[in-house]
This record gives sequence, C-alpha cells and structure tokens, in this order.
Amino acid sequence: MRKLTRFIMPISVLALAIPGLATVASAQGAQEDAIEEIVVSGLRGKPRSSVDSAVPIDTFDASAISAVSHTDLQDVLQTLIPSYNVGRQPISDGASFIRPAELRGLPSHHTLVLVNGKRRHRAALVQIGGSGTQGPDVATIPSVAIQTIEVLRDGASSQYGSDAIAGVINFNLKNNSEGFSLVLDSGTTYEGDGDTYSLAGNVGLPLGENGFISLSAEAYKSDFTERAEQYCEPWFCLTPSNPIFNDNSELRQGFITGTPTPTAAGLFPGAAAFTGVLQQAFPGGVPNASVAGSVVQPWGQPNLESIRTFYNAGYELSNGMELYSFGNYSQSKGDGSFFYRYAGNGTIETLRNADGSFYNPLQKFAGGFTPRFEGEVQDISVAGGIKGANDGGFAYDASVRYGSNEIDYRLFNTINPSYGVDSPTDFKPGILQNEELQFQLDLSNEFDIGTASPLVLAYGTSYMDETYNVKQSSDVASYAAGPHALADPYGFCTGEADFANRTATTVAGGGDFTSSLGGVAAVAGDQIANLDCTDPNDPVYRVVGVGSNGFPGYSPAFSEKYNRDSYAFYGDLSTDVNDRLFLQAAVRYEDYSDFGDELVGKLAGRFLITDQFAVRGSIGTGFRAPTPGQQGTTNVSTRLPNGLPVATGLFPATGSVAQALGATPLRAETSTSYTVGFTAETDNLTITVDFYQIEIDDRFSAISTLDVSPDPTAGSAYQNFLALQAAGVAGAETIGGVFYFTNAFDSRTRGVDVVASYPLDWGNGQETNFQFAYNYNKNKLTSDASAFLNTEDQFDFENANPNTRWNVTANHAIGDFSVMARGRYFGESANSNRGTPLFVQEFGSTFFVDLEASYQLNDNWRLTVGGRNIFDTFPDKVDRVASNNDQCCGRTYVSGSLVPWQGGYFYGRVSMAF
Repeated sequence: MRKLTRFIMPISVLALAIPGLATVASAQGAQEDAIEEIVVSGLRGKPRSSVDSAVPIDTFDASAISAVSHTDLQDVLQTLIPSYNVGRQPISDGASFIRPAELRGLPSHHTLVLVNGKRRHRAALVQIGGSGTQGPDVATIPSVAIQTIEVLRDGASSQYGSDAIAGVINFNLKNNSEGFSLVLDSGTTYEGDGDTYSLAGNVGLPLGENGFISLSAEAYKSDFTERAEQYCEPWFCLTPSNPIFNDNSELRQGFITGTPTPTAAGLFPGAAAFTGVLQQAFPGGVPNASVAGSVVQPWGQPNLESIRTFYNAGYELSNGMELYSFGNYSQSKGDGSFFYRYAGNGTIETLRNADGSFYNPLQKFAGGFTPRFEGEVQDISVAGGIKGANDGGFAYDASVRYGSNEIDYRLFNTINPSYGVDSPTDFKPGILQNEELQFQLDLSNEFDIGTASPLVLAYGTSYMDETYNVKQSSDVASYAAGPHALADPYGFCTGEADFANRTATTVAGGGDFTSSLGGVAAVAGDQIANLDCTDPNDPVYRVVGVGSNGFPGYSPAFSEKYNRDSYAFYGDLSTDVNDRLFLQAAVRYEDYSDFGDELVGKLAGRFLITDQFAVRGSIGTGFRAPTPGQQGTTNVSTRLPNGLPVATGLFPATGSVAQALGATPLRAETSTSYTVGFTAETDNLTITVDFYQIEIDDRFSAISTLDVSPDPTAGSAYQNFLALQAAGVAGAETIGGVFYFTNAFDSRTRGVDVVASYPLDWGNGQETNFQFAYNYNKNKLTSDASAFLNTEDQFDFENANPNTRWNVTANHAIGDFSVMARGRYFGESANSNRGTPLFVQEFGSTFFVDLEASYQLNDNWRLTVGGRNIFDTFPDKVDRVASNNDQCCGRTYVSGSLVPWQGGYFYGRVSMAF
C-alpha cells in the first residue's frame, strides 16, 4: 500500500491542479520532416519528434558531434550540454581513467545510458568517496560510430527502470550499408604537452540483399599534462627558496640541502650516521622520484591510449520482421601519479633488518617516490534480438544483451613497506569486473478510441542478472603483511633474543655500517648496531604499512563476488487527446533480490496553446537500488581528510570492518521529480524553457572520513583503531582514516534549462546557425546530514560546483568554407576546508572561446584547423591560505573541478568520405 500511495498521490495532485502541463522538448538541429530519423528516448511506443514530445530532449546528429574537437564522448557531451558535466581527476585511483559524470547535478548512477535503446552496462569502477558513483563508461563508445545522440533531461524510472532519476542518454549507432569514412586528428596544448592523436573510421557493408553491417573503430593516444609546481608543504618542502621551507624541521631541511644534520636522531633514533648518508644522497634522487613530469607530483591528465570498436547490424525478414545485433570491444590503458612519499612520512621510515642492520626505503628511492598507477580497461558487449510490426498497430521487440567491464590494475614505483628490504617495487593489485546479462521483451498496441491519434499501449518485461567481482590478486606481495607490520619482528628486544637490558651496543670490531647506502652491518653474537631497547622510538619497534603503498592488492579477506538479479514489468499509455493536448502515463514494478520491490509511475502532458506556443510538464517517482559494486567495493588509498595525506580505508557497509564502525545495511534511493516548461516557435526562432525539481530520499553517499589513531589518548580516533584491529585489518596502525557508503541524507535539486536556436539566411549563399543552451542547477540538503557528513562536506555538496553554465555556438557557411565559433561559460563556485569557522575560497566565473575553420576540398576530402580555449584561459588558482592547505602538494588548480584547467589546445583534422 505504501508503494501504491507513493505512486498515486503525486500523479493525482498534478491531474487535479494543472491538467495541461507539459515538458519542453528541445531539438537542436532537428527538422520536423526528419521524424523518421528520431527515436525519442522519452517515449515508449510510437516515435515522436523532439518538438512534439512531452519531455525535454536534446537531439544531436553526426555533424554536431564531429564539430566538437574532442574524441572522448564524455567531453563531447559536456561541450554540447550545459547540464552535463565531467571533471578531470588526476589522483583518484581508477577515476583518473574512467571519469564519473553528472547530469543536472546528479552523479552518473542517476542517469541511464542506452545504446540503440538498450541499457548500457556499468563500468567496474566505483568512485572512491563522495557520491560513490558507478555508471557506464561512455568513453568506450567511439564517436565515429554514433548517428545521433538523444538526451532526455527528465526522470524516466517508470519507463526504463533504476538509474533514470536524472534522465536518459541514448546513443543511436550508424546503420549505413555502404560508404567509408576516415578521420585523422592531432593536437597539442599551448603548454606543449598533452599531445593527442586519433584515427577513426567507419565502413558500411551490405549484409545479403536486405541487411547491413556498420563497422566503426578508433585508435586514440594522449600524453600526460602537467599543471603543477614543486612540492612544498609545511611538513616537507623541496624548494629552499620558498618561505614555507623554513617551517620544516632542521632534519628535513637537511634532506633538501643534502647536508647531514646532528638532529637526525630526532627522526631516526639510534641511526644518526645512517640517516646522514641518506640526507646526502637525497637531492640527487629527487628528479627521479616521479616517473613522469618535472616535479615530484605532477597534476594533469594521465597518459592514455585505447582501441575502441563497435558494430551495428540488421537484416530484414519477411512480414516486417528484422533481426538485429550490435556490440563492442574496447581496450584502453592509462597511467597517472599518486601522492609523493617523502622521508619520514610513515612509509619512508628506518627499520631494522633481520641481522639488526638499518634499512630505509630511500635506499631504493633516494629522493622519495611517487607511486605510479596504471589501469588497463577491457570493455565487451553484445546485444541482439528480433523486432517487427504489423499493419494493425502491433509491434514487438525481443532482445538479450551481455556486457562486461574489467579493470586490471598495476602499481609501480612504490613498495610494500612491511616487506622492508625485500619489497618489490612493481605490483599487480588485482582485477575488478562488472557483468550484466539482461533479457527484455517490449510490446505495443495501437487502439482507435476516437482521439486525435490512436491510443498507444506500450508494455513489457525484463530480467537482469548482475555480478560484481573483486578478484583476489595473484601478487601476494601486493597485499600480504611482511615482518615490519609488527613491532620488533625479529625478537631483538622481545622473545628469544632478549636485549631489553642492553643499550647503545656497537658492531663487533667497530665496523662502519654507514659506509654505503646498501651497506649491511656485520653482526656478531648478540651485538646489534646502536640498539637501545629502552627507547620506544628505536627503529626496532617501527611499524609500517601493509600492501603495495598507494593501492594495496585485493587480499582473500576482501575479495568476493557479489550477485543479484531483478525483474520488472512496465506499462505506458499515450495519445493525442485532441489537436492540442497530448497525455502520457507510465507505471513500472521492479523486484530486486537484495533490495525488495518498488512501484513507480509518471504522468506527462503537452498542451498547444497556439500554433507557436505550448506548455508541458511531467511528474514522476523513481527508484534506484545500490549496485553490487557499491555494496562490495573496498579500497585503501591516500586521501587528505585533514589537509595532510594519510592512508584511508573504504570498506563495504555490510562487512565486518564497517559494521564495527557503526555502518548499517544499504537501502534503495527513492525520488520524486517535477518538470514544467514551455516552447515557442516563430519562423526562425525556437526557444524552450524547462524548470525542474528532483527530490531524492535516502541518498547514497560516502560518509566523511573518520580519523583513526593507535594513540590511546586520541578519543574516538583510538576507538576506530580498536574497531579495525578487532575486525582483523592488517596494518591498522598505519591507517589514518576510514569510511564507508551509507544512505546519508535527503536532497533536493532545482534548476532550469533554456535552449534556443536561430538560423539566419543571408540571401547571398551564406547562412549562419545560432544555438544557445543554458543551465542553472542547485543542490540542497533537505535532512540533517551531520551524523554522516562533516561541515566541510555539507558545504561542498551545495557549493563546490558552478551553479550556472551556458554555451553559445555560431556556424557560418560560405560555399565550401565554414567557420564555427563557440563560447562556453562556467559560473562561480566555492570550496570549503575544515576549520572553525570553515575556510572558504570563492572561485570566479570562467569563459572559454573555441574557434574552428573547415574547407571542403571536394566531395571526398575536408580539412579542419581549430583551437579549443583559444585565449588560453584558466580558472582561478588555489589560494593556499583560503583553502587551509586542503589543495596541497603542488597543485595549482582545484584538480577535481568541473571547470577545465588544462589551458588552450589547438588541432588539425583531415576527413575523407566515400
């Protein structure tokens, strides 16, 4: 009854209050006579043009897509759609390569992605922290394979199921049976880095007499960029000329200057001379601390190379039947940096070897080290089915699809600290895989009931099986605890070798154990170099981290396969009641093996007030079950919960670790969305305006990081440490923070979209097409989130992203010559950092200008040159004082910002088509 009430009440309110409301549909570049080329994602049943639909839709054809100078579809969508955003996250584990996106301010798991109208499988990556998003990797779809993109900016859970709370993006593949096209594109940034090369092609071939197969492929390579300055922080500064350097201790200053300091014993007690040698060698090792870049911690886009392929095929049978199939294979590899590890940071510490001599990771990496993270992503999908229709208005589509996305990680230029001198420097932490198998049956009937158009009843059912697999690493050293995960592992001061009463012993014969960095002290009997068992700071007691530092491998304890299945039934009614009123209603029932069932619904309508002016509106409820990946992911990585890099662990909400910290089982999110707007058309001008509100209850999110400390006086941080110990977490002493996913709060998203187009014919063979798109979006917490989010995270949820975005594009054609100019605007934003009161930095607006010129040499060849951000504009830099150092470690711009911060880029393109 609760579910039925939730569905009926909002629909009843709309039906009683404003029966004529309807949503705006925007059609950029669409013509009314091209309806046969547009399959509107907002409707089940009979296709309609964007202008006639009851929900706001953007439609982009192949020419609009190719006019964007990006190859990655994520960047293409961000350029074309102001309400779609994707950021560059250079130090964010797998999110550096599979970038999470947003539509209408909501994370990618709230947007359903379709290919040819069929659900696209999710990527294996679950974003660590924040919204914990897990959505499809749109970048695996080569843009050369796309015929049109339809973006439904309206909740559609009742029609398409879980994930469609913010909207739906449908990629329609090319269906050509002839022709060949090839595009070669190359460019570089104004800084002279980030060189990019791509070669993309499509060929259409006949399949017998009645079929086609369209093949598309893309090879892509981009080099890393560096937008950083040398690492200089109050805790460790590599630039002596920087005033911050003076805040460092004399011992750490000695590393930078290469001068042994008498205070070396302050950091490495009992090993002053040994440390002095390390200090002398340190400056020479700094240039090699990072495997890429001119500074120890580069910030920018990662190296990336990929091969992406897609096919689309169809064959017409008799009686209006058609067999179809499509699918893809893509493989990509990228690598980027993690946080720099400096001397004495808890990882680079002096230890005692099994023979009692000293060891320090600086013997492997003289100038410290910056772990390098690599991800190899393999994406496979195949779908097929049979569809058809008869003259009586009956249509059917039976299909099956399979999709798999797998990430194979590598971590190098790092160590397993607990292995000590025996640690390797190259690791394979393990593999993540997401798999989906779905069977779907879609049916529709048309009934003549005396309305202006037949009543269309669309209905269907689906079954989906989902699996998320955290595969145990075959590289034991990536996760295993070495001897130095425990204090005094060799029993020098405890156990059989009892030296508890010995102090400051020396090497037999007076040997110089610091004669070389690799030198090992000669040990005779029970004499150990400078051992003082009464000193709790002696290296013999030092405990360091477990696993490959930066990203520990998946151990047996945290490797598991998560499965679930679900089934759904839906029904959709739509009709033109008369020449002015169109109405649509939809209902969907879903049942998940892990989250129970839910009934959701939607009502939409369009009312034509005059031949040029219409109002539209929709109201609907939604439902999203957390994915198996969101339930099962685990991770230990370096984060900055208090402005200082520390090892931070994410653990599954249902696992023993998170349960010990107070986690509760996850629940499904539910939503209610509203849209109301209007559209106006004159002879040339078309303008649409849509206001929307999306309310989400029990919203899925990571909690703010909980501090962890082995210090008994640390209060709650110590209690968290005890909880980790009790749950059997290896190396709990070295973890500085922990968090988990939960249903943290309720939220409200409000905004407005404006889309306008104006074609101008100059009457002399020249024409200009103007297009304008605007979005204002605001997120707000509507429940008390303080139990899960600290004040910083609450502020950033509402203010970190620009509320306003718009772009304006002009395409001017003069015969075979054309020019495109585009302006892109990102509004103001603010970012906070912990403090009392909060430290807040305000960021101003940013405006980018793109310019492109093309010349059609003949029927087959086209040359293009252009620039993206031609004035080399950057967003505001980080203010270290205002940010309270939360944006630390050499970054000059907010690295996770949705505002591009790579600077200007120029390119050339050669296209041929036959």
